[in-house]
Amino acid sequence: MRYRRLGKTGLQVSEIGFGTWMIANNRNLWTGADLDESLLSLHKFAELGGNYVDTAWLYGYDPAFPDRHPSEELVGKFLREHGREGIVVGTKIPAKNRVMPARRGTPIEDVFPDDHITGCVEDSLRSLGVDVIDLVQFHVWQDEFTLQDGWKQTITKLTEEGKVKYWGISANDYQPTNCVQALATGLISTVQFIFNIFHQRPTEKLLPFAAQHDIGLIARVVFDEGGLTGNVTAQTVSADGDFRPMYFSGDRLAQLDEHVRGLTSLLGEEARSLPELALRFPLSFDEVSTAIPGMRKVRHVVSNVAVSDGRALSQELMAHLEAHAWERNFYPNPDPALADTNFMET
Repeated sequence: MRYRRLGKTGLQVSEIGFGTWMIANNRNLWTGADLDESLLSLHKFAELGGNYVDTAWLYGYDPAFPDRHPSEELVGKFLREHGREGIVVGTKIPAKNRVMPARRGTPIEDVFPDDHITGCVEDSLRSLGVDVIDLVQFHVWQDEFTLQDGWKQTITKLTEEGKVKYWGISANDYQPTNCVQALATGLISTVQFIFNIFHQRPTEKLLPFAAQHDIGLIARVVFDEGGLTGNVTAQTVSADGDFRPMYFSGDRLAQLDEHVRGLTSLLGEEARSLPELALRFPLSFDEVSTAIPGMRKVRHVVSNVAVSDGRALSQELMAHLEAHAWERNFYPNPDPALADTNFMET
């Protein structure tokens, strides 16, 4: 495993991080996880040199059990068994109004009121079983929140109390620069953002900005929710409760088949499989600190970690991949309240 600097935090994190959204099941989102296998996967990840684990207060959350945070709890069990030393943990504070992505014009008091920020950090400390969290990220963001001072004072206080080391933003889907005003405050050290072969727009503005301002970049959805693994086709039938029928709604599965066929023609010595190509893509940018595919099976951990070998895709292949961008809106039919929301930045 190779490591990269997480921006101005100075933390050294594994190029391949461990995304934990799916490891503990999530009603109406991800289904089918085996908790024992998920725990084994975390241990295999650490055994192979992985050290960045990315979770969230909301992962696995069930309103019927409001005091439980299953993904964080499973990570906490892993930390107790493995030991805390050397593992960098990031988690996220959910929007209080549970609206994702954050809507323009919504007061920050509805999304991240001060007591909510503090309460969620306290919950995460308990769920993870730690005294301090390396990185706490806002799970959604609208840059107009930056104009308010309450959140700034709250996160400064939590840092001074020794409960959180660094703060980050998990940018709204397909809005990678909807956070740059917050970065200018100096209080935010990292940005987590969607970045994959299909969604390449972060290269236009976010990556150069992050390099200039020493912001750590955490690439998520690197496999396009399975679309870039080769395992999702027009014939795929998802399990009950899985969110991907919505993600690949309409004729997107048929379109996906066409796009994947185009990419498989590029496989060869530089990347022998579609998942390898997909994972090498974000890691071929020096600005990216870590890529965090979801991994709930040991075999996926082994294959993903193997990509961290120092080999970047050639400029020639990267130029070919530019032509395979497939920018599309995850929210094809926004309600009237979202009509002015630019889900895919220009």
